[in-house]
Parts: sequence; C-alpha cells; structure tokens
Amino acid sequence: MILHDYEYDPKYTKSIAYFSMEFAIHQGLKIYSGGLGFLSGSHMRSAYDLRQNVVGVGILWSFGYYDQTRNPDRSLKAEFVRKHYYFLKDLGIQAKVTIHSQEVYVKAFYLSPDIFSSAPLILLSTDIPENDFLARTITHKLYDANEETRISQEIVLGIGGVKVLEALKQTIDIYHMNEGHALPLVFELYAKYKNMDEVKKRVVFTTHTPEDAGNEQHNIDLLHKFGFFDGLELDTVRSIMKMENEQNFNLTVGALRSSKITNGVSKFHGEVANRMWKDCEGRSEIIHVTNAQNRRFWTDKELLAALDDHEDYEIISRKKHLKRTLFTVVADQTGKMFNPDVLTIVWARRFAEYKRPGLIKYDLARFKKLLQRTEEPIQIIWAGKPYPFDTNAINVFNELIHISHDYPNMAVLVGYELDLSRMLKKGSDVWLNTPRVSREASGTSGMTASMNGSIHFSTDDGWHPEFAKHTINSFTIPPIDHSQPIELQDAEDNKNMLDILENEIIPMYYNKQEQWTQMMKNAMAHVIPAFDSGRMAHEYYTKMYDAK
Repeated sequence: MILHDYEYDPKYTKSIAYFSMEFAIHQGLKIYSGGLGFLSGSHMRSAYDLRQNVVGVGILWSFGYYDQTRNPDRSLKAEFVRKHYYFLKDLGIQAKVTIHSQEVYVKAFYLSPDIFSSAPLILLSTDIPENDFLARTITHKLYDANEETRISQEIVLGIGGVKVLEALKQTIDIYHMNEGHALPLVFELYAKYKNMDEVKKRVVFTTHTPEDAGNEQHNIDLLHKFGFFDGLELDTVRSIMKMENEQNFNLTVGALRSSKITNGVSKFHGEVANRMWKDCEGRSEIIHVTNAQNRRFWTDKELLAALDDHEDYEIISRKKHLKRTLFTVVADQTGKMFNPDVLTIVWARRFAEYKRPGLIKYDLARFKKLLQRTEEPIQIIWAGKPYPFDTNAINVFNELIHISHDYPNMAVLVGYELDLSRMLKKGSDVWLNTPRVSREASGTSGMTASMNGSIHFSTDDGWHPEFAKHTINSFTIPPIDHSQPIELQDAEDNKNMLDILENEIIPMYYNKQEQWTQMMKNAMAHVIPAFDSGRMAHEYYTKMYDAK
C-alpha cells in the first residue's frame, strides 16, 4: 500500500517508522496527553512539509487520555468518553500478537497526509469484536494505571506495529522509538534477524526525560509472562540485553542497548543523559537533537506578517486581539473579565511535581499582594492536565482553583488540549516555566509561546539555555545551589522569580513599551528557525537515521 500522497525529497528517501504512544496532530484526534504528543505531532507536520519518507505508528485510544471537566464545586473532574473518528480509514488488515499466552487481534487505521497536512499515521486498536473484553480494553486509555495493561499496550505498539507494517508490505529502513514504550519491536526484529548487530543497524532511540516515571521498569518475569519479549527464552533476553542478574527490566536501558544511536532532546539534556547512563554497559552513543515545534501549525499568521513588515503598531494591536480571544474562554469558564491592557502571565503544561506549577505562590503572602496590585496590575492563568490518577498533582490543581475564587484576576482553566494551548500561547504576554533545573529534558511550550510574541520566563533548564538572552528575548530565573534541600531551592527560586517579575518585567511592560515590543519581536525572530521542527526533522535524518 502507498501511504504517502507526495513525492519524497531526494534527501529524505530512507524509510522511517516513527513509533510513539501519543501524537497531537489535531484537536479532533484525541490520542495525546501532553508534551510527548505535542512533539511527535510537530515532527509529523514537518515531515510532511519537508516531504520525508516517514510514517507514524501509534495507538487509536478509544477513550483518549481523559476529558478534563469540573465537579459541581469547580474542582477537576476526569471523564472518560468514547471517541469516534470518521476521517480514519479502516485498512482492512489485522495482525496477531500474543499477550499472556492469548492471541490478540490488532486492527490498523490510517490517517492520510491530506487530512491534517501531516506524515501518514498508522493507528492500532484492539478494541474490536474479534477480541474478548479484556483484550479490547488494552487500547482504551492512554497510560492506563494498571501495570499489566501498560505492558500490553507496549506489546501492541511495538510488536503489533512491526507486524502491521509488514502486512502493509512496507519496507522500513529505520525504526525510531520515541521513548521506550515501543521496545518490544526490538524483540520482533531479533526474531527475524537472529543477531543484535543487525537489529541495532535498524533502530534509533529518543529518550525524553530524566524522571523515573519516564524511565519505566517492570519485573522481568512479568514481562516475559506477558509476551513482551515476543516469545524469546528469558535466558536469551538476559544475554542480548546484558541483564544477566537484574530482576527489574528498565525499558530505557533496553532501548539504549538495542539502538545504533540515542538522542537526548536538548543540549543540556544530552549532557544529563550521558551522566545518568554513563555506567550502562553496551549502550549506544547519546547525542542531542533539540526538540522543536511546527511554526506552520502554532504561529499566528497575522502576528508573523506584522513582524515581517516591521509594523510595531500591528504587532501590539494583533496581540491585544489575541488576548481578547483568550479572555472570552476565561469569561466562559470562570465568569471573570480579563483586561487586554493588563500584563497577562500564563503557566500551562502537564501538571507534574518537578514542573512546580505552584511555585509562584510559594510565598503566599507576597503572591496575594501581587494579585492585589492596583497600579501596574497583573492577570495570571493556569491550565494543564494532571495525570488522572496522580492525587498530589490533582490536589495542586484544585488548590489553585480554590485560591482563584478570591481573585478576579486569577483563573484556572480546564480542557487543556491543542486548541486551548494555541489560544494561551497567542494570548499571553509572559509564558512562565518553572521546572527544577536538570529535571526538564526539553520542554517545548515556551517555543510556541515565543513564536507568538509571548516572553519566556524560565529557570535555566531544557531548551531555554540554547535560546535565552535575558531582557533581550526572554527572562531567566538565575541559577541556585541545587545541592540544597528542595524546600530551600523552591524558596530561593520563588524569591528570585518574584524579584524579576516585580523589578524588571512589570516596569518594562507598563513603562517601556518600545523595549517590550522589541523583546516580543526578538522572541519571535530568534525562536525561528532554530526551534522550528523543520530543523529538527532534518537533523533526525542527518544525525540519527543516516548514522553508521
């Protein structure tokens, strides 16, 4: 079957299968949770723009991640609603995988490039009549909380994905694992080639996080029982994976040892990953390919035109229009009327502890004083999805909602998906990013905010050090001693952040309009092309796929 409706650019004819648990391609295709999906979505858009021979392989989640709504007291409510997609094509083929000694049928659906201007996607589902109820639930929910279901999902993605591509008579040169979830594909390839050197020639790996939750591990006997190793004897697995004595099998370690090359997702993360895995025997070389986002999808075209025409007045006017558009959502959800003339700060991304969504309120008295300013006031908006079974993250989200009830200029929005994310990036003045340094591998939300003239205000982590010029195109929370206890780090970062906000950001916004506008222009100009995913998609070919 011909999957692409375009001729390949001669630079990109090598055939790539890009395996990812999630893809954020369009608001109408809810098969993503957050940053990993946003990244893979932009990669697929740029692969289309550059006419690359890339096909995405993912899972058609029947219930998506979750729908984020509110309880009667306005706290977060996670709802699971079955999705139907009439723009996907049933390819009429099924592959079989063995999970826990049972045959499970995997059906393939096709997203053609012309639907959303992306590389083609093959989306896998076990939620079909040929399977029993338990097997059908494997592809119900992205990142299911049940360990055995998660393992089963990874088998479907890795082994099922390879088998579906074979059934479609696709000749694949390189299998790209975007995170370690698709690792079972390595064992399917080993069953074919019987030689790990032959497998490694065909596999590359992107590691995205130094967080434990992103470096998944399971009991090796449990994985074997479920068929994660595609029927290989456990002794064989231990031998080829160099895990003769381990009882816990780390997917990232397995991927590092199964690929010809690995990349971290920013320059800093490449350094962190090399330190983190320096003692991993037999691992592939770890380089970096910094994450990026697709300008075509994310940037407001009129704002970009005003930048190209050097029309400062148009930039200011367009930004106010975009703020009004965002503020209709704020009014609709919260009953609060925000003012487009007021400095608007946004914190919006996945809610996770290391990202510190509540850092700005660490000194609560000072935060409340900030909200109560009548001269040179601020407005602040939060949005983002906590993992639906992460009680701590949900509590932080709900605490912010509770505080917001007392302030007309503080809002917490629900429904954080692609469309709301675009509105927030276009309608904000300042994009706040507060991860603990070295814990954020890249982060990409600030890239798309900068593309829309929203000033990135961040700790010096992830992609930020490669971009940031303090007071020129962004603001940087200064480095601190990270050997201190976390409470002291949070207190110091909070103080430094509020000092910059009160002494630099607010005065510049209200009293130095020309300088602020120049920062907006610099942010938009400097973020492209370095952080447009066209650069990233090209680098994956030159640095990863073509690597010897």
